[in-house]
Amino acid sequence: MIITRTPYRISFFGGGTDYHTWYQEHGGNILSTSVNHYNYISCRYLPPFHPEYRNRIAWKILELTEKFEKIQHNAIKAALLYYQVPHGVEISNQCDLPARSGLGSSSSFCAGLIKAIYALKGEMIAKYGLAKETIKLEREILKEDGGIQDQIAAVYGGLNHIIINHNGSFSVNPIVISDARKNSRLMLFFTGIARTSAEIAKEQVKSTKDKTAQLSQMSSLVNDACRILTSETENLDDFGKLLHETWMLKRSLTDKISNSLIDEIYATGIKNGALGGKVLGAGGGGFILFYAQSEKQSQIKKALRNLIHVPFKFDDQGCQIILYAPKQYHSSTYEKLDYIHLQNQNEKIKLRP
Repeated sequence: MIITRTPYRISFFGGGTDYHTWYQEHGGNILSTSVNHYNYISCRYLPPFHPEYRNRIAWKILELTEKFEKIQHNAIKAALLYYQVPHGVEISNQCDLPARSGLGSSSSFCAGLIKAIYALKGEMIAKYGLAKETIKLEREILKEDGGIQDQIAAVYGGLNHIIINHNGSFSVNPIVISDARKNSRLMLFFTGIARTSAEIAKEQVKSTKDKTAQLSQMSSLVNDACRILTSETENLDDFGKLLHETWMLKRSLTDKISNSLIDEIYATGIKNGALGGKVLGAGGGGFILFYAQSEKQSQIKKALRNLIHVPFKFDDQGCQIILYAPKQYHSSTYEKLDYIHLQNQNEKIKLRP
């Protein structure tokens, strides 16, 4: 059995600059953190005691298939075929938080899946390679629209300044700050709206050329935010004000990023003491983040009591294998191993006269 644990992420600044239509010309600039809510993937070779199926795939539904091509979960099917895994596997997925909610859940899933497959085959993969493989699976093999920051954040973990080069290579620069300055002023709420980020991302890709001024300003805010976090002399509340500024810019990129309900939730948070915030991920729903001083937070929670408040802390581990207990053989070798076992047992038996 292999079990991987991969964190979800919160993107503070620079979202949209990680789309290929932007970074190939201007480079990408991101400030994000991973958080202590996770996606878990368990993976093993399935013992051959179920003649009616060879593969068992459990996510929101249970799939029992003879061939990988019959699997309904596109990412699992694509990964098993691409990495040429032998038939006869069991894969299960568990999540701390709902999918399609703006926390990079699909990239966390894919990163954990790829790491588990490598481990199942007796191989390890470094963080940079795992991030690139996750990007390839989502953007090239599955051909889903979107950026490349989620994959990097999920794999590396931590609070990071991510710089994306024109050719898609990247560097991950940890932001070192005291625990007191990390997330005591951040609040996370679930709006209750699930959405497909690829659909919103497609609209944003189309509008990139027309939104150069907004994206350039969003990129510059990353450097301002990094300066605020790393300097003890800076007022941390300015970070919250920058979040408000970047949200105003982000919601202008396409009319699919916000809606009347999101605007109402955001306005309620600001009215009750939040200095800033933003909808996470591509927008359209999912989770919304607020920055508020500690004395204001109880009032904000009361005002938004119809929403689920999700406490969190920063994660600094990234994608990990938390259980590595592989079998030394695939199910196709059972018949041979059983024969050898019986033969050895017979040699030990001594008949009485």
